[in-house]
Amino acid sequence: MNSIPFIGIPVDVKQLEGKPFHTVGEKYINAVAHGANGFPLLIPAISQGEQIEALDSRFDIKTVIQQFDGIFLPGSVANVDPARYGQSQQTPDLPTDIQRDETTFQIIQLALELGIPLLGVCRGFQEMNVFFGGTLHQEVHNVGPYFDHREDQTQSQEVQYQPVHDIHLNPEGILSKLSGVDTVMVNSIHGQGIDHLGEGLLVEATAPDGLIEAFSVKNSKAFALAVQWHPEWKFTENLFYESIFKAFGDAVQKRNQKRLQK
Repeated sequence: MNSIPFIGIPVDVKQLEGKPFHTVGEKYINAVAHGANGFPLLIPAISQGEQIEALDSRFDIKTVIQQFDGIFLPGSVANVDPARYGQSQQTPDLPTDIQRDETTFQIIQLALELGIPLLGVCRGFQEMNVFFGGTLHQEVHNVGPYFDHREDQTQSQEVQYQPVHDIHLNPEGILSKLSGVDTVMVNSIHGQGIDHLGEGLLVEATAPDGLIEAFSVKNSKAFALAVQWHPEWKFTENLFYESIFKAFGDAVQKRNQKRLQK
């Protein structure tokens, strides 16, 4: 029996014309649908918001999440609340999204517990590191010896998302096995980055300045990988980016078939 695998994507809560909207970038939905070959389902923020109360016991999130075959944590303009890793806000001009934080941290826990394949990108990468007890540099460009990893916002989106620096791949990691090379070029569109790596994580890749660019979860029940760059951007034109979503999709399909056999 064949079944369409479902991949959950937690959303952001953004203010549009003074009202809260639950949103996710279309590029992420596209990559999940056509790169991982799963049906993307958006997971709303389930914690208390400006105009709603947190979902009560009628809505057991575990019952919902266990029906997914994969979880994809997308990037976002908003940052993880620094209070989650024991710091105060150093960048008050940049937004946070506490509703997303509370949602994704529950989902990460459940995905790991239930053996659901997990892929995090940019903010998702940072969320996973903090979940495992790691910390973040709130402004990488102001911390030596790191260079500025932010995009040039005076340029077009096409230029901003072009590969700009290489990364060195850990020969013992997932990414090295997927690519078959030691180094590969990636884009760079982030102001924050890993300070201390969380417990139980394996460094998969580093930038030339030493900043961690990817990690996997040691001893995970299923595929669990996170990257700082944006492989969803025109992934069909980049074999390395495409291979990440294919590997995630293969793991998703494996879980889907296992669920069908129960």
